Amino acid sequence: MLHGKTIVLGITGGIAAYKAATLCSKLTQAGASVHVIMTDSATKFIPELTLQTLSRNPVYTDTFDERDPAVVSHINLADRADLFLIAPATANILAKMAYGLADDMLSTTLLATTAPVMVAPAMNVHMYAHPAVQHNMELLRQRGVHFIEPAEGPLACGYTGKGRLEEPELIIEHVRQFFEGATIPSSLPPIGSTGLNEAVITNNSNSGLLAGRRVMVTAGGTLERIDPVRYLTNDASGKMGIAIAQAARDMGADVTLVAGQVQTMIPDGVNVIRVESALDMLKAVQAHYEKTDIVVKAAAVADYRPKFRAEQKIKKTADSLVLELERNPDILAWLGEHKQHQVLVGFAAETHNVAEFAQGKLKRKNCDLIVANDVSRSDIGFGSDNNEVLIFDGQGLVESVSVRAKQDVAKRILEQAAKLLPEEVLVID
Repeated sequence: MLHGKTIVLGITGGIAAYKAATLCSKLTQAGASVHVIMTDSATKFIPELTLQTLSRNPVYTDTFDERDPAVVSHINLADRADLFLIAPATANILAKMAYGLADDMLSTTLLATTAPVMVAPAMNVHMYAHPAVQHNMELLRQRGVHFIEPAEGPLACGYTGKGRLEEPELIIEHVRQFFEGATIPSSLPPIGSTGLNEAVITNNSNSGLLAGRRVMVTAGGTLERIDPVRYLTNDASGKMGIAIAQAARDMGADVTLVAGQVQTMIPDGVNVIRVESALDMLKAVQAHYEKTDIVVKAAAVADYRPKFRAEQKIKKTADSLVLELERNPDILAWLGEHKQHQVLVGFAAETHNVAEFAQGKLKRKNCDLIVANDVSRSDIGFGSDNNEVLIFDGQGLVESVSVRAKQDVAKRILEQAAKLLPEEVLVID
């Protein structure tokens, strides 16, 4: 699928730049024509000659180093690209992309390209989690940039956590899926265009699919307090639920998002109810359930909470501490028991026997659809930008959605839910 494709590979200045050599080599071996642009910082980690040898093409580092008088290099590369891939991408290049800065060869070419852009970030775990970096990434996602989520593990700085550049083989798999799948538009407006997100939405054939409907989505993990400074929670990021809320908004729905602890920005244009605990989430859901057409319960709700919550911080006294837990109410079960006209969509986050457990949950909780995913996989588990799901109804498998961006998975889920709606539309006050 890569034969004859032109890929511009941007390499920025992080220790993970050494992996770009393998990435470049494998892309070239797969038949792609790879043109490398390196930042000055990237050349401190890996020589230009290495990438030139592997790509069999000149490597660009300087905007003013014009080698062919017939063309302007950064415009020529921008126009020729079938895909613009940045790996590794530092926090610095993400900020430049977000705000349209063009002070070197890479950022200038990015600003000039109309090709789809795919970004593989790599940085320290705290840098990656910084609100400014997350804000920039969300801004770029809204403009159509696709992200390859960093992996978790030991980092060069000595920390262990999320921030490792994804392995070259998996990055290439993302590239293959792009050229096979066409879930990413074949041509996008420039990175700096303020109209990009609107253009993508306008061209979406499902943009009015849920017009006049009310959709409620739960997202993120709940937090169960032990004392004023300690609590029990889980690894849920809220990305899948927020992607569903955004997709429902784009399809014309009036969206209520009941959000617990989330690790991504909440989109504009939705009604947000922030909650902390499972009990808080239940109350919010109950208050809005009657007038809702579709409910998608994507939140990861804690099964148990401390039976006794200390009013003051528990002091460290003994060598061990025993916590007594009591069961939280089952929100999805309550929704199933009280369902009238609503289409109820549940999630089954499993680590094994995914299909079997999901179908059992659908029947027990009286759902119309259940979305099953394997959270034990690092490429689609908690915190990933991608997902792979199986969608079941009472008759069995409805759709198998292969690995793709959560925004695309969200659309597929809502398309299936929309098929189950009655023809009459609730009037929105």
